[in-house]
Amino acid sequence: MMGDAPSQDTLRRLLMECRRIAVVGLSSNPARPSYRVAAYMQRQDKEVIPVNPRETMVLGQPAYPSLSAVPGAVDLVTIFRRSEEAGAIVDEAIRIHAKAVWLQEGVIDEDAALRARQAGLEVVMDRCWLKEHGWWLGEEGRDLRPVRS
Repeated sequence: MMGDAPSQDTLRRLLMECRRIAVVGLSSNPARPSYRVAAYMQRQDKEVIPVNPRETMVLGQPAYPSLSAVPGAVDLVTIFRRSEEAGAIVDEAIRIHAKAVWLQEGVIDEDAALRARQAGLEVVMDRCWLKEHGWWLGEEGRDLRPVRS
């Protein structure tokens, strides 16, 4: 079992309050999960910041080669990279003082999650932002659902 799974309150708060989201591994290919999730984030009035050294523009936003190159503060770093690459990204999220890291479904790095928590970041791992947001708020972002049992 993964250590320190986020509480339902933490999930809801991150989904609602994180406005500026750096999406690491965001692709300009509409068939990729990162593109679909980021497009959904934009529809929820989130500021999506593409982080991918192989892209220049994604979803109408300039892409940055790394988290360190992103100007200004970042609320949430969402990671769409292989698990073995997640640790370096989490370490960079710690260095830029992001508030939280979200490792997408299938992205698991317990050591990196521990380092992030020890640095004061909130951590969500192996969960899909879109699915969680849809469960809590629905496409319109209105109805908060009760805690699942």
